[in-house]
Amino acid sequence: MIYYFVFFFLSGFCGILYELVWLRMAMAQFGVTTALVSIVLSTFMAGLGAGSWAVGALVRRYERQISFPPLRLYALAELLIGVSALAVPFQLVWGHQLLGRIAEHIAVSSAAYYLVSGTWLGLTLTPWCACMGATIPLAMFAIRRDSQYDAARSFSFLYLANVMGAVAGAVIPLLFIEAYGFHSTLKIGALLNGTIGTFAILLTLVTRRRQATVISKPGEALFSAPGSKDHTLVLLFTTGLVTMGMEVIWIRLFTPYVGPMVYSFAMILASYLLATFTGSQLYRFWSRHRRDRVSALAWVSLAPIGLLPLLTSDSRLAMDPFFRVFAGVVPFAGVIGFLTPMLVDRWSAGDPARAGRAYAVNVLGCIVGPLVSGFLLLPFVGERIALLLFVLPWVAFAAPLGQIAKIRPIRRSWAYGFVAAALLIFLLTRDYQTQFREPKVLRDSTATVIATGTDMQKLLFVNGIGMTYLTPITKMMAHFTLASLEQPPHDTLVICFGMGTTFRSAVSWGNRVTVVDLVPSVPKLFTYFHSDGAKVLASPLANVVVDDGRRYLERSPQSYDAIIIDPPPPVSAAGSSLLYSQDFYALIKQHLRSGGILQQWLPGGDDVLLSAVARALQNSFPYVRVFSSVEGWGWHFLASMTPIPIRSEAELAARMPQMAVVDMMEWGPATSPVQQFELMLSHATTLDQMIRLSPDTPALQDDRPINEYYRLRIPCEQCPLGGEYIRRHFYSILMTREGNSVSVP
Repeated sequence: MIYYFVFFFLSGFCGILYELVWLRMAMAQFGVTTALVSIVLSTFMAGLGAGSWAVGALVRRYERQISFPPLRLYALAELLIGVSALAVPFQLVWGHQLLGRIAEHIAVSSAAYYLVSGTWLGLTLTPWCACMGATIPLAMFAIRRDSQYDAARSFSFLYLANVMGAVAGAVIPLLFIEAYGFHSTLKIGALLNGTIGTFAILLTLVTRRRQATVISKPGEALFSAPGSKDHTLVLLFTTGLVTMGMEVIWIRLFTPYVGPMVYSFAMILASYLLATFTGSQLYRFWSRHRRDRVSALAWVSLAPIGLLPLLTSDSRLAMDPFFRVFAGVVPFAGVIGFLTPMLVDRWSAGDPARAGRAYAVNVLGCIVGPLVSGFLLLPFVGERIALLLFVLPWVAFAAPLGQIAKIRPIRRSWAYGFVAAALLIFLLTRDYQTQFREPKVLRDSTATVIATGTDMQKLLFVNGIGMTYLTPITKMMAHFTLASLEQPPHDTLVICFGMGTTFRSAVSWGNRVTVVDLVPSVPKLFTYFHSDGAKVLASPLANVVVDDGRRYLERSPQSYDAIIIDPPPPVSAAGSSLLYSQDFYALIKQHLRSGGILQQWLPGGDDVLLSAVARALQNSFPYVRVFSSVEGWGWHFLASMTPIPIRSEAELAARMPQMAVVDMMEWGPATSPVQQFELMLSHATTLDQMIRLSPDTPALQDDRPINEYYRLRIPCEQCPLGGEYIRRHFYSILMTREGNSVSVP
């Protein structure tokens, strides 16, 4: 069985690799929206389930007619998966081009856009993912045909190897992406799948076929709920739904501590998969010696350990951010890792058809869980109530135990003890936002948004990460850009709303301003940060759009005099490269009028990052000017296809409307418009100086998101990894401002 273990280890590794890369490629082509991410992940899981169910049924129907070694069918599936690594990127580009042609002829609404893009993604990913789902029933078929193997527990064996490979797949591909880019990483996956398929075929040629003397019959489920005959499929659906639904909540709970980076998400995923592997390994050991039913107490125990993330994410507890994740995720995932293969083994008893059906039911739960969590529970009841609702099925197992007379009192006490422990965890823990004084909290399917503070100490947090504060830097993004235009502006686009300061400043110029933000709740807090917010929003010049900025530009025929981009911090946040890449700048140029200016804000970064962003701008625009901010940190890039007028501070100030002057001077730091512009002009640099910081670094591109993948070039102790690091850096900026007495909560 060692060959099968290696095959499924590598297959699990490649499966996670493809999921990570295909998701990012889909974002680049169709937008970074919650709905789009849900479509991709749901399609991926649906393909797995469909392949598992369909192939299992086909094996049952035709297995006696197949005279050649079944391992060849498995090899064919692996070879097709390898082909998918090369085919999917082209299919995604074709879908993007199709949507572009549709948008040229009809007005594409968001609903229509999601319908068309979702259909294309389904047609693209489902067949390939079905090949992935087919591997388990095909391998089980091959194992059952060979008399030397234990077919009855074959699912758990393959599941164990697959999960172990997935653990590696959650981490190692991140290093491949940093070193080689997305496309080259996919080629590595294709090579591995091709190797699996080729070796499996060779294995059928050099080994003598051994026909099994006994074909196992489907067995009964290992556990039945009290008072029922068989609820195995219901349990498999529920474990999938609850586990994947909780994973969405885990990300919300732990992001304030571990940050929104790809490495943070990988850590949560790796913790879950590692615990699942451990639980599966324990089941394999246990099942060698035990054939009895697992006690209902195992299911009831999921109630308190399912609520452990509430305890480990409580901000009152001082603990390492990584330990918060491991302690919160591992116990629950470990028990699920034990129970899931146990249920499938006993349901299937080595029958590929029954295993395929059981696995597909579990996958169906995995599809429904994130949708329920992300679009229903989190927006309306929040993280705490959502997690409580997900553990209620396990609490329900305690009720029958109290009604069956033959149940031992000690077991009944344990059951009620688990329920009591769950209740105590829920009642005694506190939300992240409770550390703030009188916060205003809004939730939607994308994020939990917190506004807090008074006067000039107001702060904005998205999923616990500090986004921005009231600062003249965001004002100057608009004023310096618009004053640098050849002609007065008529149309301005602002990408990323934040507190709305840049949007408000742009409106003060008396031109039409459109602002786009991904998180629906963020613009709703505009009036919290600016007392005249309602008046600004009521202006016929103002237009707020909730969408991915890049996706909006893809669909919009509008052109602009100025496009102002202020990507959300940190600069290493997952997906942020799509607003810094050379590919994005190619799109920007299509929407800039003659003489138009792009303003790109970069809050900072290491030498490699600064060089990559500078080179991307240099490759995209013939004219680029670079200035430090009025607070002495971060960089404003002004880029254009035509020469940018070089004006003195007095000339820039003279071009401003009176309302714009009032807005710019509202918070200083200078005492006059001329002095304000002088602060900008006196801190100029050039692209060449930035590029020389790391001359061998390539331009930042969609395929090489250098800002997001940094582990190989930055020592672990210096990595900007962790929400705690980001949060303290955010507050340190505030505390350096004159007269600011903000303290870190």
